[in-house]
Amino acid sequence: MAVKWGVIGAGGIADRRTIPEMVKVADNAELVAVMDLNPEAARRVAAKYGVSAAYTTEEELLRDPQVEAVYIATPQNVHHRQVLAAAERGKHIFCEKPMATSLSDAEEMIDACHKAGVLLGFDYMMRFNIHNLKIREYVQSGALGQPVMGRAELTCWFPPIPGAWRQKREIAYGGSLIDMGSHCLDLLEWILDSRITEVFAFHDRLVHPYDVEDTSTTVLRFENGAHGIVDNYFNVPDEAARNLLEVYGTQGSILAAGTVGQDPTGTFTTRLAPPGQSYSANQVRDADAGVKTETHEYEGVAMYGTMVRLFSEAIRSGGQPPVSAEVGYHNLQVLLAIYEAARSGKPVKIHYA
Repeated sequence: MAVKWGVIGAGGIADRRTIPEMVKVADNAELVAVMDLNPEAARRVAAKYGVSAAYTTEEELLRDPQVEAVYIATPQNVHHRQVLAAAERGKHIFCEKPMATSLSDAEEMIDACHKAGVLLGFDYMMRFNIHNLKIREYVQSGALGQPVMGRAELTCWFPPIPGAWRQKREIAYGGSLIDMGSHCLDLLEWILDSRITEVFAFHDRLVHPYDVEDTSTTVLRFENGAHGIVDNYFNVPDEAARNLLEVYGTQGSILAAGTVGQDPTGTFTTRLAPPGQSYSANQVRDADAGVKTETHEYEGVAMYGTMVRLFSEAIRSGGQPPVSAEVGYHNLQVLLAIYEAARSGKPVKIHYA
């Protein structure tokens, strides 16, 4: 039996990506209700997807007895309140990232869902880009040898827009890092299978006059000793952005383009050296040196729809969501450490219990 879903925050990413992919891909999910503060948006989205229930408050949607699970696609400063309200009503919760704007709020969200016996998971959908899955397989297989560095880049052109909440510090907490960098950090930790233990960052407003950073460059150290770089900019034209993902190891490298972002497409190239390579002062880099170079391109998979399908499976089977609340908490922990490093101008170590 399909899980009956409601959506809190029906505009933006919900209407652009998650709902259409849910309808197309997740045959074990049924959209039964939508909610948006804008009545016109709520009615429009409901009509677009053939849903009869269109609400303008979350309380109305959460009181709807047919709703079993909610997808929350709202600004992060209200996630805490909405998750607690949904848990109190016994609804399973699939929430957009980042989890919250403070660790204390995040802890309360996890506790509330645990006590209510409902699932809580977060939308780090880039893990389900087929290219990123294959890249992780390469790294985890040992094909690259010992990983020594990973880099993830996600940029866009985001000029000042009236009413854009992502440009307001009191709502979003930060700018390009918390919006786009959260995905990059999660991808690198997941691919390298190693937690971030130390961070340093530069944050600036180089181009746009809003009060969050439009430029974020972060340096990372992982638990396995590898280093990392995450760069996120709101001031690079979309047409010029490559949205790169790179991993380097003692036996080779992977360079991916277009796999970091909302689009399910992309490509990646592996360069794997033969074992027993010796030092060369010439620093030979051509394929004739025995390096095996291959470019990989797969048919894209609907990432958002896949997550809804897997989440619905977990609800029915009593399993765990595809990306857990603990992952969301950890990602927020890293994000807040990076903001602290950017403010202080000093490296910040992350301590785990």
